[in-house]
Amino acid sequence: MKPPYKITGKILKLVASISEKIGEVNSAHLNKPPTELRKKNRIKTIHSSLEIEGNTLTIEQITAIIENKKVIGPKKHILEVKNAIAVYDYLDKLNPYNFESFCKAHGILMKELIESAGKLRNKSVGIVKGSEVAHIAPPSEMLKPLMNDLFDYLKNDDDLVLIKSCVFHYEMEFIHPFIDGNGRMGRLWQTLILKDSYPVFEYLPMETLIKERQEQYYKSFGKSDNTGESTIFIEFMLEIILESLKELLNIQNVNLTNIDRINLFKSIIKNDFFTRKEYLKNYREISSATASRDLNFAVKNGIVEKFGDKNTTKYKYK
Repeated sequence: MKPPYKITGKILKLVASISEKIGEVNSAHLNKPPTELRKKNRIKTIHSSLEIEGNTLTIEQITAIIENKKVIGPKKHILEVKNAIAVYDYLDKLNPYNFESFCKAHGILMKELIESAGKLRNKSVGIVKGSEVAHIAPPSEMLKPLMNDLFDYLKNDDDLVLIKSCVFHYEMEFIHPFIDGNGRMGRLWQTLILKDSYPVFEYLPMETLIKERQEQYYKSFGKSDNTGESTIFIEFMLEIILESLKELLNIQNVNLTNIDRINLFKSIIKNDFFTRKEYLKNYREISSATASRDLNFAVKNGIVEKFGDKNTTKYKYK
């Protein structure tokens, strides 16, 4: 069954603006940002998503954990960071349209934090804000059919991925399938859904903007609960997506290294054969000599294979 929501004028306008920005991102070769920027954004994502859940570690401490340095802090908070790093490192192996993959991700994210990591809750829960119960989640016996319906919608509905990712985020949090970690999973899975169609979202720190607008984030959940549909939440999350793309495009003097260019071109050409001319066509700002150096480097380092000679030379990623 399709979850309830309306496609408003605001949603259509936001989707059009996001599509335009994705086009600009692709033109600027930012659909797979440079290595240093990817690392920085991944750290910001982990920091913000965990800070929303009360984690006190700083960006500097998270960076140190990634670099395998010793960090002093609450044991639980350090474990949360290590688990988040592990699940983001595993991202390429997760299938956004597969329920088992979803549970696997939760198992990594909540390993040793709760006993039931990766398993649906077996008792009823309510979400308390202050002294009031803000939301009573569906009973445990309804979880599997509700999640199956939600994944069916995600796989089979004709609506745009941009919209479906927001609907999934809201509905998953409404269902509240796990004892703990639902907020983290909602944000992670929306990223995974978007990444499947638009690679740029893997390294886009949307969580940073959500953290900055945390009160509005929770209010959009509450308003959607009250109206019985996710429309208000969809509008909020599309605004976040648009703003995060704008921030990426505002980065000045982005210089791609040869590795950045080589890795980015792989995501474009995939397993097809290509020529130096085709590689160069994608990077009009570099010279023929630079393109040749890039490809020679890729061949020497076992990234691509070279076939033919001189004018007949073709390449293929291994």
